[in-house]
Amino acid sequence: MNLAEIQAALREEGLDGWLFFDHHRRDPLAYRVLRFTPHSILSRRWYYFVPAHGEPRGLVHKIEAQTLSELPGKMSGYAGWNEMVDGIRTLVGSSKRIAMQYSPNCAVPYVAMVDAGTIELIRGLGVEIATSANLVQYFEARWSKEQLEGHLEAGRRVDRVRREAFERIGSALRASEQVTEWDIQQFIAGRFREEGLFADHGPDVAVNANASNPHYEPQQHSSSTIKKGDVVLIDMWAKLDQADAVYYDITWMGFCGQQPPAAMERVFNVVREARDRAIRCAEDAVASKRELRGFEVDDAARTFIRDQGFAEYFFHRTGHSIGTDVHGTGANMDNLETHDERKVIPGTCFSVEPGIYLPEFGVRSEVNVFVDETTASVTGEKQETIVLI
Repeated sequence: MNLAEIQAALREEGLDGWLFFDHHRRDPLAYRVLRFTPHSILSRRWYYFVPAHGEPRGLVHKIEAQTLSELPGKMSGYAGWNEMVDGIRTLVGSSKRIAMQYSPNCAVPYVAMVDAGTIELIRGLGVEIATSANLVQYFEARWSKEQLEGHLEAGRRVDRVRREAFERIGSALRASEQVTEWDIQQFIAGRFREEGLFADHGPDVAVNANASNPHYEPQQHSSSTIKKGDVVLIDMWAKLDQADAVYYDITWMGFCGQQPPAAMERVFNVVREARDRAIRCAEDAVASKRELRGFEVDDAARTFIRDQGFAEYFFHRTGHSIGTDVHGTGANMDNLETHDERKVIPGTCFSVEPGIYLPEFGVRSEVNVFVDETTASVTGEKQETIVLI
């Protein structure tokens, strides 16, 4: 555990401490932030308090006294309920405002790990509970130099496979061979393996109305054939097949023909401009050293789409945090599904992926944006025109 780093983050957030709690391994964030793995059964509740100043301290059940043995600080034991409550009161001491894995109104479900009853218990001790959502980013969402380099390399490989996938569709159509969404999905998955890439599922290959389902995934016996005149959406995500690698996640659009219909061209242009406005929002904020919140990036894209008359057809957030999981635990670019007020902090990456999903076809354009101390930068290729297949 990096105690100094946790305590510095607590002081920056104006908090008196951070109370970690778990029962039956329900909170994976606690183990990752504290960097420990208990080597015993976890059938009883444990508590660990990191104050903004001073030594941490823990509370464990007496029959599982070694649960927190890897962590620094004095450990106290309890057996009965009243003894546990008194122990918690001692843990938090005179603290007035502390962080827990809690999210008001479950606005950030990724950190809402502590049950309502435990929140009630701690509040009953006269302590105000703040969300740990911003704190978690410092220890979960920031990338190392090696992770950024791995992301960039994964991006080069994914972009190569993406070009090959569109070419594969085109060659099949020119040869009058049948090719389905499933065929192309399997082609991409196979090429990922050959390129040393890993993806937990997918990718998504969708034509026409299927592209209007943002989480469509073709199945072997129920996928559409790709034909001339079809709109094709390919959503791909993968990371290097190695420990601690982080994802690269993109969506590109193609059309099977010489000239896309005017309606598709218009929708693509609106989506592209919305994407670029969201990117510029992040670029400008970071360059001017202005604090940036996730909802602001969403607003930049969503306002433009709304002004173009497509508000009802854009029904998901503009982007999500990216990490070792494709949907990471950092700030999301969201002012629709939630009002994400988390700060976008240096060392983190997120997607920008506005979409318009009409009954006949859907269009989405997705890039990844990495933020450091001075810049916000798109990490891979950025689609400017529809791919003509």
